Parts: sequence; structure tokens; C-alpha cells
Amino acid sequence: MAALDEISLKIPARAEYVGVVRLAVSGVAARMNFSIEEIEDIKVSISEACTNAIQHAYNDNADQNIIDIKMTIDNDELSIVVQDFGQGFDLSTLGTTEQKHKSKKKLGLGLGLTFIESLMDDTHFQSKIGEGTTIQMKKQSPNLTLSSVS
Repeated sequence: MAALDEISLKIPARAEYVGVVRLAVSGVAARMNFSIEEIEDIKVSISEACTNAIQHAYNDNADQNIIDIKMTIDNDELSIVVQDFGQGFDLSTLGTTEQKHKSKKKLGLGLGLTFIESLMDDTHFQSKIGEGTTIQMKKQSPNLTLSSVS
């Protein structure tokens, strides 16, 4: 495997495809020799990012839209970008009572982005009203030795 590999997925913004993304990221993380606990953290993080897009980005038009996922292996670091092209939101509302209330109304607890921040080594959130949201997250592999597939 080269020092820089990229894996891309485009999925419909529907809950039944989150498992596909979890399986893909699990395979990539396992090849990078992350521990089982770290792989679970990565899977929870990518699930939360995709679920946020499904629940908040497209409203009732989720069947018409996609979530773009890119996983990049750069030496001992796994970078994941989850992007939607939905309605976007004002990042300054994160953590406010209003935002938490809106999240609860859409079946969430309003903690998805907080989970991602706590489970990953580095996170960045970008969002523009009318253009969508991008969640970038990174995790360092403590002992990278890429395993080969037999």
C-alpha cells in the first residue's frame, strides 16, 4: 500500500446504508492495525456523522440526496471526511439550548458532534447555509503495519 491511499463512497442519505459505511471504515481501520476499541470509536464517529446528515441535511428529501465519504490513509493517520449537500446550519448554534431542542425533535439527542470530538484525535466542522455540511475527523494509528489481504 502506498503512503497515501484514498477510499471514496457515495451513499444515498438513508439509514439503511450507514452499516455499509461502518463496514468499510472498519475494514480500513483494521488494515491499519487500530485496536478493537479504536475501531469501535471510529465506527461510532462515522455513524454519527452520517446519521446527522440523514436526520438534518435533507429534511424530507433524503431519498433524493447523497452523502459523500472519503477515507484517506496517510502513513499512520486515518482521515475521514463526511460531506452532505443539504441545507447546512449556523455553526455558532452548536451546543446551544435551541440546537439541542431541534436535535431532540428530529429523534437525536443533540450529542452526535460531541461524540465525534471526544472519540477522534482531531475534528473540524464546516457548514454553509444552503450548501451543506462537512465533517473532517482524524485518528492516529499507534502502531502502523499494514496487513495484507490473503
